[in-house]
Amino acid sequence: MNKTSFLRFVLYTGIYFLPFKTIQCQVCTGSLGDLAVNITFGNGAGSASSYVPASGYTYISSDCPDDGFYTITNSTSSCFGNTWHTVAKDHTGNGNFMLVNASIEPGDFFLTNVTNLCPNTTYEFSAWICNVMMPENSIMPDVVFTIEQPDGTILGSYDSGPIPVTHSPEWVKYGLLFTTPADNATIVLRMRNNSPGGYGNDLALDDIGFRPCGPQVSAFIRDNADTVNLCEGDTVPTYYFSGNASSAYQNPFYQWQTSINEGESWQDIAGATGTTYASTPPSAVGKYWYRLTVTDEAFAGTTSCRIASNLLKITIHPKPWADAGADRIYIKDFPVTLNGTATGEDVSFMWKPPLYIDDAASLNPIVTPPADMIYTLAVQSAYNCKSSDDVQVKVADAIFVPNAFTPNNDGLNDYWKIPYLDIGLAADVKVFNRWGKMVYHVAAAPVSWNGKVNGIDQPSGTYIYMITFKDNKLPQLKGTFTLIR
Repeated sequence: MNKTSFLRFVLYTGIYFLPFKTIQCQVCTGSLGDLAVNITFGNGAGSASSYVPASGYTYISSDCPDDGFYTITNSTSSCFGNTWHTVAKDHTGNGNFMLVNASIEPGDFFLTNVTNLCPNTTYEFSAWICNVMMPENSIMPDVVFTIEQPDGTILGSYDSGPIPVTHSPEWVKYGLLFTTPADNATIVLRMRNNSPGGYGNDLALDDIGFRPCGPQVSAFIRDNADTVNLCEGDTVPTYYFSGNASSAYQNPFYQWQTSINEGESWQDIAGATGTTYASTPPSAVGKYWYRLTVTDEAFAGTTSCRIASNLLKITIHPKPWADAGADRIYIKDFPVTLNGTATGEDVSFMWKPPLYIDDAASLNPIVTPPADMIYTLAVQSAYNCKSSDDVQVKVADAIFVPNAFTPNNDGLNDYWKIPYLDIGLAADVKVFNRWGKMVYHVAAAPVSWNGKVNGIDQPSGTYIYMITFKDNKLPQLKGTFTLIR
């Protein structure tokens, strides 16, 4: 490594040995890019791996390989008298891992060439390992990770030290930092188990990755830090994105990117190749992610060379839903309960005006207005998105039952209706003809009879009605009315 590369390596990487159980590696202290290389061992049925030295370990399809053997699997259990952990899934929970039972003699168990890297670029290498042994007196794996040039020149090395036994399966991240040569980006990744085989020294390996590491890249939305929350239907303004990186790049190339799937994939924004970018986000409900990537001008077209800033997010939140319910009739001395509905993202609600109402903060308050009144159910989400709906409460002294109607299709008085029969009274309404046959029946619903039975006009004459109320809220009503044709 030349002096310039070494200074840049120290400037924006640093070397940290973290004491946490889940991370034991050299860590990039600047900004990382996306995975340039990602070895996951696939999913489905396993097979012999090209990553194992030909003179080293032997593949076997068993989930409990013996000393000197390995397998590719998505789980292992009940091995060697239950001295191994039951490892029910790989590191990410959705694929395979490599399971290695160490040879008696220490040696390499993983070896591969890596070609999809950029020259003169610092990378963070990482791999996840799980000690599958359970007894505390067993031999502990001790893995040395080495990054080499094809001629054997070592670019970086890291020794895991003894990987301890745990009470349950625990995936631990190991890794190191290195810089590719200026004249060749091809490297060799070697993993060697320094401990002897025998009683222990058995491990699972998964998710081997290489990510470019560079100076700290920061991005923000002007006057809004890194997050903006808007509401559906709002006028979406133009936002100004800004970013910066240290002077480690002599000829930096900037590229703004956007994502609509929370960063699973990114698309370059055409023409957005400066440290600032102005944009009017889409108005549709959704989450829109942005970031600034940086690399040397010489590698502008190679995404595996780029490092990326912190993520910026603009969220268009849906409006909450407000439903004040059907219009109601308040028969004096018989209070009405409103039936409001409010849904959305962490909503709050309130009835307005807060008059003649027992609890304005309830979706089902009891109201007793002295005169006709309109109540508004106002709903607001945690992101200040608002919606409202009205319900009219009409006031009547008593239930009025019409004494006649004329179903002749002239548009006037064609239906026998009871206008002040509120649905909250749960009235059961029955109509009988002169011979006592029921010709109309409705329960807890608006009354509207067109003078027909099964589509057949009923004759003119006197009909009898009977109205009863749930829980005897009101006394039973009986009477007659006339059908006139």
